Amino acid sequence: MILGIDELHKLVKEKKLVEDLSERELKNPEGAGFDLRIGELYELKSGGYLGIEKRETSDLNLIAKYEGGKITIIELKPRTYYVMKTLEKVNTPKNILILFRTRTNLFRSGVKLITGACAPGYNGELTFGIENTSEYPFTLEMGARVAHAMFHLVKGETKLYRGQWQGGRVKTDGEETQI
Repeated sequence: MILGIDELHKLVKEKKLVEDLSERELKNPEGAGFDLRIGELYELKSGGYLGIEKRETSDLNLIAKYEGGKITIIELKPRTYYVMKTLEKVNTPKNILILFRTRTNLFRSGVKLITGACAPGYNGELTFGIENTSEYPFTLEMGARVAHAMFHLVKGETKLYRGQWQGGRVKTDGEETQI
């Protein structure tokens, strides 16, 4: 079951389900979820590694950051992959799973958002991949809405997220052992 806006607003107020929502999402949201905004944008500077027990992410270079009240425009280069972080933070309770969809203006312009699921028990900003798959540059304003979050009610027992990405970090600090 996907939670509707009335339930989501109640959880935002009572449980801080999502922090730092825009005024639009607090007062006039659309659909059955919240739109999330781009807060930070990173470019990849190296390769990465994923093994059975060890992993290491690419080195990242912060290239743009949203600063409230200041307009920051960034150009996504053609055929280039980036990592982004949301402005919003989530505090996911044990009975909610969050799934994400790309806002349609992005894919209509050849830009795709690469997302995962947000597990019960995760707290922090969200990190996604964003890629300009087209042959043309795409201009993006930091703070723009890029993803739609849908909140699913989980029936039955869940195991809370205990991973190392808790809190919104975007990369490893060298090679690390997975937990």
